[in-house]
Amino acid sequence: MFDLAILLSFLFLSLGLVLAAVRLLIGPTLPDRVVALEVIASMTVGFILLYSVAYDTPQFIDVAIVLALTSFMAAVGFARYLERGGHRDDD
Repeated sequence: MFDLAILLSFLFLSLGLVLAAVRLLIGPTLPDRVVALEVIASMTVGFILLYSVAYDTPQFIDVAIVLALTSFMAAVGFARYLERGGHRDDD
């Protein structure tokens, strides 16, 4: 049962990554792309954590934490850029 849950989790995360990548590529606005990029980063953290649990490699948890913190800082940077009058397609 555990193996089935892991497999389904990998499949759903893969589907989510594909859909978020489509949103990242087609936009239509910069905020849409930023949100899609954040979703991709969050799902990648989920992938790393799921892999760590599935294959019993706790070393990857540190990698996931670093990626989560880095993606959060990138989101803050994008938000500040947009707040200070950065180029937006939806204006």
